Parts: sequence; structure tokens; C-alpha cells
Amino acid sequence: MKGMSVIDVVVLVLVVVGGLNWGLVGALNMDLVALVFGAGSVLAKVVYVLVGLAAVYMLYGVFFKEKGN
Repeated sequence: MKGMSVIDVVVLVLVVVGGLNWGLVGALNMDLVALVFGAGSVLAKVVYVLVGLAAVYMLYGVFFKEKGN
């Protein structure tokens, strides 16, 4: 992933994890984050918050970050 900072890669991974998790919830009624970390656990909540923050960061990047050519 040339040209991406470490934070950009982490954010991308978190957003993909979130998207896959929502896909599993919709298709199979299976929350993978809850299965791995325990439903309602502190770790699961941390993952959900990080995925949400990653999505906000990506939105910021789409609308406000300067694009280098």
C-alpha cells in the first residue's frame, strides 16, 4: 500500500473489519466481533468504537484531506 501512512492502513483495516462484520450480521445474523471478544464485553465495545472512529477518519479524508499528486 504505497503512499499510505501507518494510520491510513490501520483505518482501512478497521473499516474493512467493520464492513465484513456488518455483512455477516445481515447475511447470517452472526456478529463476529461479539463471538471473538464476547457479546457486550469491554473489548467488543472498544472494537466497535475504533471501527466507528475509523469510518469518521475516512470520511474526513474523503472530504477534507489534501490530495497529493
